[in-house]
Amino acid sequence: MRVIVHTGKGGVGKTSISAATALRCAELGLKTIVISTDTAHSLGDSLEKKLGPEPSEIYPNLWAQEVDARYSMDKYWGKVQKYMVALFSKRGIDDIVAEEVTILPGLEEGAHLLWINHYFEKNEYDVLIVDAAPTAETLRLLSLPDVTRWWFERILTITQGVSRVIRPITKLMRREDAIPEEDAWEQVRKLFDTLDNVRDLLANPEISSMRLVVNPEKMVIKETQRTYTYLNLYGYATDAILVNRLLPDDVTDPYFQEWKDRQKRNLEFVGEAFGMLPMLTAPMFGDEVGGLDALRRLADALYGDRNPAERLFDGVTHKIESIGEDGEYILRVPLGFADKEEVDLYRSRDEITLRVGPYRRNIVLPYTLHDLEIADAKFADSALNIRFYKPKGSKQNA
Repeated sequence: MRVIVHTGKGGVGKTSISAATALRCAELGLKTIVISTDTAHSLGDSLEKKLGPEPSEIYPNLWAQEVDARYSMDKYWGKVQKYMVALFSKRGIDDIVAEEVTILPGLEEGAHLLWINHYFEKNEYDVLIVDAAPTAETLRLLSLPDVTRWWFERILTITQGVSRVIRPITKLMRREDAIPEEDAWEQVRKLFDTLDNVRDLLANPEISSMRLVVNPEKMVIKETQRTYTYLNLYGYATDAILVNRLLPDDVTDPYFQEWKDRQKRNLEFVGEAFGMLPMLTAPMFGDEVGGLDALRRLADALYGDRNPAERLFDGVTHKIESIGEDGEYILRVPLGFADKEEVDLYRSRDEITLRVGPYRRNIVLPYTLHDLEIADAKFADSALNIRFYKPKGSKQNA
């Protein structure tokens, strides 16, 4: 199954493009599902169909779904939350407050990731199109597997250890319902395994592609540059930039000429800024893009005769290369437009932590690099190149 995620600044037309892309794939004979992960759902409006929290077939080969976070949380987190609410309630905390504080950090957004994994494992569709939330929310969503791993490894394991000690006591006190049973913890483990699976799925360019939607406006392009940097930071491959709402050439009214000239300059800037990424364009239509006929016109403008499900560019994540015969290695992390002043680098024996602005990424190092030290870290060719070397006199473990 191919997974295509459309993201970008709010209001640039991600939903229309997602719907048009899904319709084109369906009409090419591919069994396609399009889902919206934006809390301000408008996918149903674009398709002019009523959608719900479960998928519904709206056209031959085409299914659609507006993911409901609360519905999904009950489906994937309900059993564990029930136990945790009981634990807090026994301590005198109001049930409503307990329910709120027992929501796993980021799970409301993470519910969307769980659906992606669900469809991939069922393998019922050829293409999954994701109409993602605006960029900030999408980046938090995509970084969720890395962020929540800390929560799981520290907080949850401590709580589980305590529960083993005090469960016999609670049974004597007839309060055993206050402590989660082992099957509840197993549900939590499966949840985190699922998040890790989605992380690997979305980071595999053979399966998944991120596509950035922009309007030809300088502020929008600048934000999209930052998004591209952060997607590279987390290892998600971007294979195209989609420029939406260009004024058509046949608009000749002098009133729009300055606007057209500015769009032309910004379009050139997009080409310079995103280098080899394919750039697909769509015009501004006279009417709202809603309904199948309008979506077909949008798909024609964007893709022509091209199949949207194909990979449009071979994205690259971080990679490690051996250099020379002295046991030196280079870890290359593409960072696109990152400013070196915004980059912080931390290292423990078995992992590298990179912070770019407010975002963080942990890269687990292979055993070969555990006993090597960092010689330097330099920007070159739109990547951060971290060089590792073996200190003189040291003995690397076999």
